[in-house]
Amino acid sequence: MDNIVVYSKNNCMQCKMTKRYLTEHDINFREINVSNEPEYIDYLKGLGYQSVPVVMPNDSDPIVGFRPDALKDLVD
Repeated sequence: MDNIVVYSKNNCMQCKMTKRYLTEHDINFREINVSNEPEYIDYLKGLGYQSVPVVMPNDSDPIVGFRPDALKDLVD
């Protein structure tokens, strides 16, 4: 099971760049696309997020937006 969840949506350049960064660095993740699974929109809003991507690693703080500076901390 992947320990990182990426919340994304269709036609989101920051989402695409975040997923590309993770893939290029061999970081496994599970994607939840809120365009296809809109029930997660309320979940994210309930946590205080208003935009995607939201990267949620199990063992560190969430990362909002395309943040290569923060994503590099996920690379072992």
